[in-house]
Amino acid sequence: MIESLVEQIEARFAELQDLIVDPDVVSDRKRNAEVGREYRRLEPAAALGADWRRAVDDAAGAEELLAEGEDPEVREMLTTSRARIVEVEEQIRLAMVERDPNDDKNVIVEIQGGAGGDEASLWAGDLYRMLTKYAERLKYATEGMDASEGKYTFAIKGDGAYSIFKFEGGTHRVQRVPATESQGRTHTSTATVAVLPEVEDVEVHVDQNDLQIDVYRSGGPGGQSVNTTDSAVRITHRPTGIVVAMQDEKSQLQNREKAMRILRARIYEAALAEQQATLGAERLAQVGTGARAEKIRTYNYGERRVTDHRIKLTTHNLDAVLEGELDEFTAALSADEKRRALEAQAAAGTA
Repeated sequence: MIESLVEQIEARFAELQDLIVDPDVVSDRKRNAEVGREYRRLEPAAALGADWRRAVDDAAGAEELLAEGEDPEVREMLTTSRARIVEVEEQIRLAMVERDPNDDKNVIVEIQGGAGGDEASLWAGDLYRMLTKYAERLKYATEGMDASEGKYTFAIKGDGAYSIFKFEGGTHRVQRVPATESQGRTHTSTATVAVLPEVEDVEVHVDQNDLQIDVYRSGGPGGQSVNTTDSAVRITHRPTGIVVAMQDEKSQLQNREKAMRILRARIYEAALAEQQATLGAERLAQVGTGARAEKIRTYNYGERRVTDHRIKLTTHNLDAVLEGELDEFTAALSADEKRRALEAQAAAGTA
């Protein structure tokens, strides 16, 4: 079975190698981008296929030599080659797990303070800083969209942004002594993070007749100043009840454009959730209620500890994590996602 899969990978990768230099493909911007993306996705699997063939050849060679007479070094080579074959086969299966179709997309991130009052609002700001630092480290562009007390909405742009930041969606719990705490007691607060794949008009059609658009003067909580013109925009999508308000920009047109981007992302996310629920797929709500008991990760300042409860991973490098060094968590969560998808595929194949 694995040999058949390796042959398929090799054949398709050879086709892509030809296509990526084909003048007709190069001159077609859309087609060239599609081929390039598939080439990059398949390249690691093709390299693993080459590793697998080398290990198989090494094992076969060792078996031939051992047929002529026992040799401890050759026996060790055979054992090593067989172990390598098993290891690479697992890596190939994981590499070929069907990817989330949204993984290549830009994302819109919404952070909001949950349980904990003012401390929760401060924690939301810390998470905003952590995630934007992480994006900067990975050379992604960030775009502020809306910011008010305890709430931050921003975009992260770059190839594969969703594949990385989707793991940050959920309730983040912090345990620390607030600056205003005179007794030195540790408080627990939360902030919720929603990570939405940003979609284009062609992916989510929004009928203008379904929208209620209200304009008003910006200002009040979170506003930089009180405008004398009606530049703030609130858009209500009647069929879903989704409401997006935007007032950060001085131009009504800019606020409307940003609000529509967020609205499309929320409609898309709601449609995905409904579709997956209909199919009976397991879907954990990203945000929940923000209650202290609902959490994906806990940040404990006293012990300088960070624990991701989904994969039971704990590190003691809190300061580095808050500076955006989330690579260890992302890698572990990505591997866990692939393994679960592989198990689901195997279960479906035996059903």
